[in-house]
Amino acid sequence: MKKLLLGATALTLCAGFSTATYAEFTLNILHINDFHSRFDPITGSDSNCDAETDAAGECFGGIARLKTIIDDTRAKYEGGNSLLLSAGDNFQGSLYYTTYKSKVVSDFFNQMGFDVVATGNHEFDDGPEEFLKFIEAAKFPIIGGNFDVTKDEGLRGKIEGSIVLDIGGEKVGIIGATTEDTPDIASPGDVEFHDVIQYVRGASEALDAAGVNKIILLSHIGYNEDLNVAASLPLVDVIVGGHSHSLLGSMEGAVGPYPTMVTNPEGVEVPVVQANQYGKYLGDIAITWDDEGKVTKAEGEPFLIDASVTANEEFKTQLAELAGPIEEMTSQVIGSTTAKLEGAREVCRVEECSMGNLLADAILDRVADQGATIAFQNGGGIRSSIDAGEITVGDVLTVLPFSNTLATVQISGADVIEALENGVSDIENGAGRFAQVSGLKYSYTLAKPAGERVSDVMVKGEGDTWVPIDEEKTYTIVTNNYVRGGGDGYGTFAEGENPYDFGPPLEQVVAEYLAKLGGEYTPYTDGRITVIK
Repeated sequence: MKKLLLGATALTLCAGFSTATYAEFTLNILHINDFHSRFDPITGSDSNCDAETDAAGECFGGIARLKTIIDDTRAKYEGGNSLLLSAGDNFQGSLYYTTYKSKVVSDFFNQMGFDVVATGNHEFDDGPEEFLKFIEAAKFPIIGGNFDVTKDEGLRGKIEGSIVLDIGGEKVGIIGATTEDTPDIASPGDVEFHDVIQYVRGASEALDAAGVNKIILLSHIGYNEDLNVAASLPLVDVIVGGHSHSLLGSMEGAVGPYPTMVTNPEGVEVPVVQANQYGKYLGDIAITWDDEGKVTKAEGEPFLIDASVTANEEFKTQLAELAGPIEEMTSQVIGSTTAKLEGAREVCRVEECSMGNLLADAILDRVADQGATIAFQNGGGIRSSIDAGEITVGDVLTVLPFSNTLATVQISGADVIEALENGVSDIENGAGRFAQVSGLKYSYTLAKPAGERVSDVMVKGEGDTWVPIDEEKTYTIVTNNYVRGGGDGYGTFAEGENPYDFGPPLEQVVAEYLAKLGGEYTPYTDGRITVIK
């Protein structure tokens, strides 16, 4: 990259004194996060976009449009300093990943010219082995940070926690950090995760000692945790984040400003940015440092990638070739819905949602004749909405991309309550552990601390009656194999009796449930989860 001195300011002192010039350095950071292999465009509700709707200009994102806007924006900064970053979770979330795994991600990302990519928790969904394939295929550095890979023979020595880039003659340090919850929400094997703040403190001090005074944290820990890190550490200048899929800016639905400025322990404001999800936005922030490495300016906004962006033709051709082998299977219609099935993370991770009800009802119906009376579906296992109209195999696989199977276990009523407490223990950070349920009703409040939030737990009695749960009684629970094994913090299920994880795939269960209902489904909520304000 060419050196560029922007905004050089001459300070003239009184007669008889010399004139000093202070050089500023501006870096234009382009960034995405939580792409989740959404290579095709999406609708306004983040569900699959069909060709007709896309042609009508009503869809967003898609890798071909993302390629165009990245190329156009970097061209705008030609001769200047720019950096293209991904804050992780590029795996999982579409049939492209289900079919082609990490190869489809590395193939497209290599062509897009990413400078640095962070590690998301979903990069471990298929174990360290698939993550290793991604690292070895990537033509860009992938950074880790607060996790130790020395016990994994494949990953050992293959990933660094931070990297220093020479940009325009200046040294810029970039530190990686991944959510400490990864062992609970993915499958990292022997990879061990450590405290984010402790790691970033040490890494930033090491960079500072080496003379690097421009430090970016490229994190996958969530917006709230980013704010906490910014307020806690003195040497981090900028945080580019992911994991919470947060929309920042002045638009409707934004959870904070872009950038969000946080005062660090030395009284310096630190800009924190994130760019929503699924390649729907491209973040674009210009950071200016003075000679001493202090941020003096942070300006920018996320760019909405809508139909005004022309899709890159080469990428469209590549996608069409990849889509061919899976189209026949995924286009099979298995039913229809009279209204939108709400599967947005902003809904299904905080309250009852219609997609959660469908999934929980379907799995409970499947094993009701085996004595199961309660169903748990983790909100994080719901990855998309489905718009009104036909429901295809592809739609269901997009909602349920993890290849999970039906699982059952027996636990006490007291353990059911403990499981519900786990589900609402981290709502503030949009955690995927939130419990969508069937055969069960409960209330919760955020006015109490985690572990004391759940109340009014009821189970089905005779007929249509509901009765308080019996803490001493044993109940048969149905869920998915991931949750049954303790995923998303559900240790009560991992420790239960008579576990069985090898039922049919969830997508098959849902398809057969829709067929049983006659094919047409009307989404609903019925008050099974009550939020007490």
